[in-house]
Amino acid sequence: MARKATVTENMILDNAFVLMREEGFEQVTARKLAAKVGCSTQPIFRLYENMDQLIGEIYKRAIVFFEDFYRECSFTEELPFINLGMVYIRFATLEKNVFRLLFLSEHRGGRSMYELLNGNGGIVSRDAAKAKTEGVKSPGELFMKIWIFIHGAACMSLTGDYDLSEEETLYLLKDAYRAYAGAVD
Repeated sequence: MARKATVTENMILDNAFVLMREEGFEQVTARKLAAKVGCSTQPIFRLYENMDQLIGEIYKRAIVFFEDFYRECSFTEELPFINLGMVYIRFATLEKNVFRLLFLSEHRGGRSMYELLNGNGGIVSRDAAKAKTEGVKSPGELFMKIWIFIHGAACMSLTGDYDLSEEETLYLLKDAYRAYAGAVD
């Protein structure tokens, strides 16, 4: 008799992540996931106590996904926070469901949005230090002001209300940086 194929944790997590990207994390149910994997729900609950635990693992994978996305983008702007803004808005536009999970849900694993953005590479901290060397007296305040603009634009892209090109976005981000940098000195 032929041996049944084993359902691995990687198979479940890979398919759960794909399902989340396609349909949103709210749609990752045991039944939908089992159908996608081609198994019953039993292997899912053998590996995970409940769906919240699986969502936590999907969330960890989404963090790495965003960090990889950031590294792969080729923005080379010199002004602090501009590259982060461009990547964040592009990510919201291209990866709506992953963006919602990471930045608009309660499933943050105890992390603040600042911790998520700063990531392993210290993106925000590095840019704040650069702003300080460029003469900005309060880089934290500058970041908060420009961040409201960046996050708002990203959220608008989710609803289709943000239709500016990357060139127009870049212009607005640079303009906002200069205006806010002057306002916090």
